[in-house]
Parts: sequence; C-alpha cells; structure tokens
Amino acid sequence: MAGVRFKGTKSGISTGTSAKTLLQLVAASNHGVLVDEWSISFQGTSNSAAPIRVRVLRQTSAGTMSSLTLVKDPDDTDETLQTTAQHTATAEPTASDVLFEEYVHPQAGYTWQAPFGRVIKIGGGDRLGIEVLAGADVSATVRIAGEE
Repeated sequence: MAGVRFKGTKSGISTGTSAKTLLQLVAASNHGVLVDEWSISFQGTSNSAAPIRVRVLRQTSAGTMSSLTLVKDPDDTDETLQTTAQHTATAEPTASDVLFEEYVHPQAGYTWQAPFGRVIKIGGGDRLGIEVLAGADVSATVRIAGEE
C-alpha cells in the first residue's frame, strides 16, 4: 500500500502538569509511514503563563491510551488505512529519540510542515508521539497528517 493520505485530530485533551503524550501514531508492521505535518494549540487563559514544552519523539512502547480513529484524506480511495493512533496517555510510553522540541505559549499554537523532501519517516511497527509538559493544566488540540 502506498500513497494513502491520512489525518487525525483530537481536541479537548487536558495537558496536566507532568509529561504527557497527547497523540501517538503507530505504523503497521512492515509498512512505513511518512508524516509531513503536525500541529498543537492550547486554550490557556493567562497571558503571563510559562510556555509549554512540546516534543515530537520516537517511542518504543504503547503506554496506556485511548484509540484515535484516523481518516483518509481524501476519503475517495478504496484502500484501508493500516496506520493506527492513540491519544491521551494515562500511562506514558517509553521515550526514545527526540525529533523536535518547541516551547509554545499556552494561549497559542504551533504548526510544523515538512520542508520539501524532509518528512518524518516512521518505520514499520514503530511509534511517533507528541508529548507536552505544562506548568499549568490547559486544554489542547493536537493534529497529525501524513501518508502510508
């Protein structure tokens, strides 16, 4: 399978005040995934609050999370998506390589779009997570898009 685009979004996730994975993408066994966009935004209420650390990282375990349904984009292909996703960790996955680390104001957001030829590749059976560390609990929306 190749060339099937997907996207996944989850809104209203509480960040808590310790490191928390908000979204994890899981490539199917023997099927690589290319991520070309991810974003995160927050609904903080204090303009003087400390920035929130956002990391995109490889993860070596699943942790404990709820299932997130990815959708095809566009949805006119006959293939079935093999990639899966989870959201809102209650038990953190094991972190591995950190690919991105940004600090984002809790009343703002951040979007990363891959420069030409510089997508994030996830190998078959591997995991990619978006994790936050906030000083105060705020509501977040996280989104990811790519191709399998």
